Amino acid sequence: MKPIFSISTISKDLKHLFVATLFFGAANGIFLASLNNYLADIHGLDATSRGWLEFPREFPGFLMLFVAAVLLSIMRESKMAAVAMGLSIVGALGLGFAAHHTALLVVFVITWSLGDHIIFSVEDAIGMRLAKEGSTGRRLGQLGGARNLGTIIGVGTMYGLAKLIGDRYDVFYGVAAVCAAVAAAAYLNLSIGKGERRSRRFVLKKKYRLYYAISALFGVRKQIFLAFGGWVLVKIHGVEVSTIAVLYFVASVLGVIVRPLLGDVIDWFGERVVLAVDEVLLILICLTYAFAGDLFSTGTALYVLYGAFILDSILFALRIARNTYLKKIADTKDDITPTIAMGVTIDHLVAMSLPVLSGYLWMSMGFRWVFLLAAAIAIAGFFICLRIRVPESAPQP
Repeated sequence: MKPIFSISTISKDLKHLFVATLFFGAANGIFLASLNNYLADIHGLDATSRGWLEFPREFPGFLMLFVAAVLLSIMRESKMAAVAMGLSIVGALGLGFAAHHTALLVVFVITWSLGDHIIFSVEDAIGMRLAKEGSTGRRLGQLGGARNLGTIIGVGTMYGLAKLIGDRYDVFYGVAAVCAAVAAAAYLNLSIGKGERRSRRFVLKKKYRLYYAISALFGVRKQIFLAFGGWVLVKIHGVEVSTIAVLYFVASVLGVIVRPLLGDVIDWFGERVVLAVDEVLLILICLTYAFAGDLFSTGTALYVLYGAFILDSILFALRIARNTYLKKIADTKDDITPTIAMGVTIDHLVAMSLPVLSGYLWMSMGFRWVFLLAAAIAIAGFFICLRIRVPESAPQP
């Protein structure tokens, strides 16, 4: 097997990109691993409030079509990534030191989220420009492994701090802000795209309709994992922030190895097979969240749920398959970033509405119905993914 990468042979841009991805992973890992406990401990949110918070948190994603169009008209993707990290710094410091009531909580969650969604719109586009012919999945998998390594560093630091000084969210988010600052500096040092004309257009084409559908499915997966997968552990089983950090840590350690391999799997078997299998596994994960407590003893159920949480976290990496698929069918390279931004907007149509419905289902009918709904959507997603076709001689924009 080829090595993941050799430091001595990679380009200067790729080195900067790995550093940026590493520290972004650290900042994002701290945020994700602490968010549910932060909302429960500091702001006392219940499941309904948690669901409603997802609406403003995901609203920047809904706007990405317009945000990306504006930013792409004045700067290249690497500068957009640096701007995103600046927003993450403001959001992290705000949550840690200034979010003293709900209104400010929402403001700083939106700020952090806007930074996240800008990164999601450009990171794969940047990575694909630094990929060799036929190895796009491998390159994005390597970057995913670097992000996981960063998450290990960030979550490991948070875990150590929690054990030493307790659940000090101001300290956690201060560390996240420092990591985001390092990532911003690395993104600013990227030279790819210099001198190229800026894009000033939206992209919405019938040719990309399956990409849009897959983006909507990703919105379902993201919300179940980020909002309600962890919420089951925190609210139903009383899992502490240090344990959630351990789960992210384990998933990230495994991801350092598995994510590059998943990139290879996409190159070997194609997006159709990989995304369809991902939907099948999501169905099983949803059923685990719903019924583990009924099928197993309390202690065993917790470990089963931990396993589902870790597996879901690792499989989250397969989102890169939708963008490798886009690269293969794109008419030109100028279509890629605007179309990814369109995909982010579409997946947030789901991401903004599903949590509200899910929170209502949780409170009125029980948490199991949230995951049964998600499983039903994943079944439909399986058949959508089976419709993916890539020309034998796929264009390479």
